Amino acid sequence: MERVTAQITIEELVTELPASVNYLMEKGIKCIACGEPIWGTLESAAREKGFDDKEIAGFVSDLDRMAGNPQP
Repeated sequence: MERVTAQITIEELVTELPASVNYLMEKGIKCIACGEPIWGTLESAAREKGFDDKEIAGFVSDLDRMAGNPQP
């Protein structure tokens, strides 16, 4: 999988990295599992739940690591 960024769409993220569903649910972005589709980006979904830039950067880093990408 290519690098995860804040601009990755939720659809692409969960398709390419199914483990991201549980990770995001643990962070409070639960609508992924409720059956209601989420459109937009990781950043927009996180902002809707009240997360700030630092927290979103942490999500990106964690998910990128989960995707097996080397960390800078």
